[in-house]
Amino acid sequence: MTTHLLPTVVPLIDQAGTEGRAWTVVIVLVAAAALLLVIVATVLRVRSRIASPEGTATYRTLHAASTAARHLRDGLTPEAAERAARDLRPLLGVEAVAMGDAGGVLAWEGSAEHHRGAFAEHVPTVLAGGRTVRLDDRKVSCDDPDCLIRAAILAPVVSDNRVVAVLASYHRGSTSDLVHATEAVADWIATQIDIAELGRERGRVMEAELRALRAQISPHFIYNSLAAIASFVRTDPERARDLILEFADFTRYSFRSTGPLVPLADELVNIERYLALEEARFGDRMSVSLRVAPEVLGVRVPSFAIQPLVENAVQHGIEAATGVGSILIEAYDLGTEAEIAIEDDGAGAEPERIRAVLAGDEGGDHIGMANVDARLRQTFGDEYGLVVETAVGAGTRVSFRVPKYHPGVE
Repeated sequence: MTTHLLPTVVPLIDQAGTEGRAWTVVIVLVAAAALLLVIVATVLRVRSRIASPEGTATYRTLHAASTAARHLRDGLTPEAAERAARDLRPLLGVEAVAMGDAGGVLAWEGSAEHHRGAFAEHVPTVLAGGRTVRLDDRKVSCDDPDCLIRAAILAPVVSDNRVVAVLASYHRGSTSDLVHATEAVADWIATQIDIAELGRERGRVMEAELRALRAQISPHFIYNSLAAIASFVRTDPERARDLILEFADFTRYSFRSTGPLVPLADELVNIERYLALEEARFGDRMSVSLRVAPEVLGVRVPSFAIQPLVENAVQHGIEAATGVGSILIEAYDLGTEAEIAIEDDGAGAEPERIRAVLAGDEGGDHIGMANVDARLRQTFGDEYGLVVETAVGAGTRVSFRVPKYHPGVE
């Protein structure tokens, strides 16, 4: 639109003459100065709020918690404990923070690490009792005259009704506030462990469903593919041979062990094998078009995410069609993202029914759609789920976006 406006705007400025241009420059400068004043005033107000003692403390607490949470996203491993302890010690304001479990000391952060062995001896007591233990200077003593530690608080980390770890704060002298703070941080760690376990459990469920999806090569599809191959054995042996190889490669790809993400190019190659087998069955009744931007071929997508959507398009766009059915597969470059879309001109469906399928409330014959949607959201975030556009008699378009660069994408 800007291209069409420029020829009109430029002559008008020329006709206004030098005086018009001067006034235009003055107006622009005044507007820019006013905008700058608004921005500076806004920044000063924000900085004033943050610079207050309460605002600063709140910011530091939230920042420490969010940073430590990232370290614990995979559970309380020794590496995660060490990194999280670096953020939690300033939060508690103590000389040292320690974490341990049944396997021993997971981390020690701060001074006086010579108390590490004594901490390991106290861990089993807290794990067995499940209650906070306070150690005074009689139980926290050492031969180092420069050691500042005079007391400790050991709080249990309870996850799924089990004491799975111990958090300890070592300091100069205990207070009731510090006891509550240590227990609160221990509860927070337990919550992060629960979240990590839920993530792993969800991942295991997704992996099991993916294996089931791969194993769920429709017997109907296998029978039809073999029947189509058999029909060419006498009339066109060369094509029958090619179709057998396509069938073998398709099944091999479906059952192979891969990571959670694969290049888009690999998925498209396997889809071409699948479509070659279906085209042998449908003949002229099937029309397939591919529009793929070369720059997105290396983008990584969830394994086995596109083929189920294409299979749905074949079932609802080709088998349900009375004449020629068309399928369009597209992959666009959207800058930092890529978009993949599968469209058919078949029977379509009620939008409410598709919502039920994606919610897992209805199995139906939309093969794997809920599984693909769930894996996309789990991998990239909820904003990257399937987008389905459909209506009865109007065909169906299923699309999804994937980021080109993501923490889980190499």
